[in-house]
Amino acid sequence: MTITDPFLSLSARTGRFGFGAPRATVLSEDGTRLLLLRSTGAEDQVDRLHLLDLATGEERLVADPAALAPHRTGDPADLPAVERRLRERIRLTAAGIGSYAATADLAVAAFVLDGRLYRADTTAGTCAELPVAGPAFDPRPDPAGHRVAYVAGDALYATPDLLPLSPADGARWGVAEFAAAEELGRSRGHWWRPDGGALLAARVDESDLPRRHFADPARPDEQPEDFAYPQAGGPNADVQLWVLGLDGARVRLRWDDTEFPYLCAAEWAGTDEILLTVADRLQQNVLLLSADPATGASSELSRTTDAFWVDDLPGTPARLDDGRLLTVHDTPDARGLALDGKPLDTTGLQIRRVVGRLHGRLLCETGEGDPFDQHVHLVDPDGGPAERLSDGPGVHSALAAGGTLLLTSAGPDGVRRRATGPAGTAQLTDLSAALPYVVRPQLARVTELALPTAVVYPRDHAPGRRLPVLLDVYGGPGHQAVANEPRRWQLRQWWADQGFAVVTTDNRGTPFVSPTFTRAIFRRFSQVALDDQVAALQALAVDHPDLDLGRVGVRGWSYGGYFAALAVLRRPDVFHAACAGAPPTDFRRYDTAYTERYLDLPQQNPGGYAADDLIPDAPSLTRPLLLIHGLADDNVHPSHTLLLSQALTRAGRAHSVLPLPGVTHMTPGGVQEQVTQAELAFLRSSLG
Repeated sequence: MTITDPFLSLSARTGRFGFGAPRATVLSEDGTRLLLLRSTGAEDQVDRLHLLDLATGEERLVADPAALAPHRTGDPADLPAVERRLRERIRLTAAGIGSYAATADLAVAAFVLDGRLYRADTTAGTCAELPVAGPAFDPRPDPAGHRVAYVAGDALYATPDLLPLSPADGARWGVAEFAAAEELGRSRGHWWRPDGGALLAARVDESDLPRRHFADPARPDEQPEDFAYPQAGGPNADVQLWVLGLDGARVRLRWDDTEFPYLCAAEWAGTDEILLTVADRLQQNVLLLSADPATGASSELSRTTDAFWVDDLPGTPARLDDGRLLTVHDTPDARGLALDGKPLDTTGLQIRRVVGRLHGRLLCETGEGDPFDQHVHLVDPDGGPAERLSDGPGVHSALAAGGTLLLTSAGPDGVRRRATGPAGTAQLTDLSAALPYVVRPQLARVTELALPTAVVYPRDHAPGRRLPVLLDVYGGPGHQAVANEPRRWQLRQWWADQGFAVVTTDNRGTPFVSPTFTRAIFRRFSQVALDDQVAALQALAVDHPDLDLGRVGVRGWSYGGYFAALAVLRRPDVFHAACAGAPPTDFRRYDTAYTERYLDLPQQNPGGYAADDLIPDAPSLTRPLLLIHGLADDNVHPSHTLLLSQALTRAGRAHSVLPLPGVTHMTPGGVQEQVTQAELAFLRSSLG
């Protein structure tokens, strides 16, 4: 489908206004230098590696894919399958250098291009290709920068040797399994010992898992792909940790992995100690363990428990340099921190992430007051008052090392990135396209639940003109839709300019309001989300009389797609048409770590799973429904949409299906914009 709309065309060409912006920034341990990835401009998707000297402000190109591999196509199909799958897990769409790893001083960096391994010497300004045993994945230099560890096939290697460090035992070595990468925040599977003499490596045995298959109907001559998928209620991958010495020594780390099967994080705390974070299957107990790499024995340092689930707080649990243990401390109203079990004074704050240390204090990303904004605070581990480092509305985030702070401020007027430290101050160059719209969503908290909401009107809207409503929704755990970050409002403003009042609401179950707010969806997703979204629409209509609640469309992707289909199936009195993208229609077919965290095991909560299953609702459809799904989606398998469509067909219920051959759960390369055009035509036709 040709993209004819100017805004959608610009969005597609600029990677939704992200091409040319710096990303994957890393500070050296002394805070004097910074590595980053960025393309050459707003319509260039090929990211290159750059080094910024904070003392001089000089930025230097370290590695250019066009010079290193001039004949590469940039086609994702040319990537090793394991890398394509990891990019899906971490939602990475950039071409060129997708990711890299560097030594602590940033003197050496390693990366891959289409499976070819490169080592960059940032001091000498050289970049060399290294011989590998096969298409390489996830390269990581040792602390001195002499060797590079990487995965090829299912084995772990360390240059210059072309024989694997890991045994050929049928398992996958050095990688993160699906559940860890998609749901637990761990995307890596090997770590160098500080002296470079050994690697800590994950061993992943997926032999008990069911296989998911993908056949591209547009390419019937090609073999289907398949991979192991941990389906709710079924087996998980068996994950072990081994210390693999370069001298051939092998030691397995031992903990109660039957009770605590999820490995959430791992790191070397020195040559003689490894720190592990593990969780039980329902994620109601999270342990921080200390392991001896010589014997494999482990001991418990801290335990965090929750009757619902331990909601991940990045940066915790952790052990500070002085030995004190940092853990999350949740009350019904706020997310906070505790040191050695004693709560810190974070009154008025919602801790969202512990970034690290700066000037002896904890550097944290926080909510303060309404959840629309995110700020950066320093929290005193010794009990002093917190200090805010960010100013103005927006979503502020941070990175710190060696006394240097990189503060990124994304607000209504754009994005600024400023590094400040002992070496000097520098602005990071941003070559991305200027955002077409300055959007001022009308933000409000509504109903007795104080649900965060936003309304966006057409730029030429005249009060008194009634508008059809478009609910642009996500509504699921882990994602905040209503926030003062400018890029996320661009497409909503475009939708408004097509003649809609665009409404977005964060219902209970979404993050950053309070633990009580988030946990309201425990053991059943659908009812709370539906009740809150309906209540918010009705409350907004009181203050916004131009919202025509007789014409309400809803659109969403992933969990938002699930909600869109749910809305027209169960509340056709409120919702009159829906575009449901990649909806997980039956959570019994979704993955273990996500689904069981909120709903428990299907065997223990059959009623909750049945209540959230949309397929039995098929005979009740009376409203127009457009189902959209990428046929190469390895996160929400296309069978979710096809089974609902099959049930609708058997029930004699008319509906529309837009299949996307070769498209995954992400929709880069203009696919989102093409789908948006189709959604607009559908909603205009359906809502009149």
